[in-house]
Amino acid sequence: MTGKVYLVGAGPGDPKLITLRAIELLKEADVVLYDRLVSKKIISMIPKRTKAIYVGRAVGDDTRHQDGTNELMVKYAKLNKKVVRLKGGDPIIFGRGGEEAEFLKSFKVKYEIVPGITSGIGSATYAGIPLTHRKYASSAVFVTGHEDPEKNEEIVKWKKLAKSVDTIVIMMGLSRIGIISKQLIAGGMKKSTPVAVIQNGTTPKQKMIVGTLTSIAGKIKKEKMAPPANIIIGEVVKLHKTIGWKK
Repeated sequence: MTGKVYLVGAGPGDPKLITLRAIELLKEADVVLYDRLVSKKIISMIPKRTKAIYVGRAVGDDTRHQDGTNELMVKYAKLNKKVVRLKGGDPIIFGRGGEEAEFLKSFKVKYEIVPGITSGIGSATYAGIPLTHRKYASSAVFVTGHEDPEKNEEIVKWKKLAKSVDTIVIMMGLSRIGIISKQLIAGGMKKSTPVAVIQNGTTPKQKMIVGTLTSIAGKIKKEKMAPPANIIIGEVVKLHKTIGWKK
C-alpha cells in the first residue's frame, strides 16, 4: 500500500493568493517538501506535527538536485504518507511538475496536481499590466529565459516570436535579457517596444522598472535587479501608468 503525492502550487508570493485546496492539503499532510520561492507565511501554515523538508534549488545549482526530491516523494509515499510537494507559482508552469508526475507514475505512486497562480500572471496583475487587452494584445506567451543546460541547442526561437505574439512573458531570463532583446529586434520587433521587469512580484518587496528593448539591460544593471523576477515585453506594459493599483 502506498500513500499519495500532491503537486501543489503555492501561488506567486502573496500568501493570500494560495488556493483553498492547497491550504486544506497543507493541514492534512504528513510530509511537505517545499521550494525556495514559497513564502515564509505559507510555510508557517504547515502544522508542527508535519515533517517539513526544504528541497529548494537556486538558479545555477546542480540539476541532479531534482533526483533527490524525486526520491523523497517516492520514499514517503511508499511509507503510506500523504506528501505535499509545494512549489512557488503553478507546479506545471516551469515548475518541473510534469516531470515529477512522470516520475511518480513510473513508480506507480498516486498523485494529484493542484494549480496555483503562476508568478508570470500574478506579478503582471499586481503591476497593473494586463497581459491581454482588446486594443493592444490578443495573444500572450510564457517563455523560459533559462533553458535546460543539457539541451544541445535553444528550443525557444526568439526571432520568430518577435512577429508572432503580442505579449511575451519571460521567466528566469534576467541574466539573458540583453541577448534576448537583440534576437527579438533581429526578428523584426521594434527597438522601442516597452519592457517591464518585476522583481519579487505580489510581495511587499515588489519592484518594477520599465524600459525598451534597447535600454532594459542597462536599467537592470543600474537598478541591481535580481531574481526572482519576471520580464514582460509588449505594448500592454504602457498600461501600468493608467491602471496600476498596487501601492
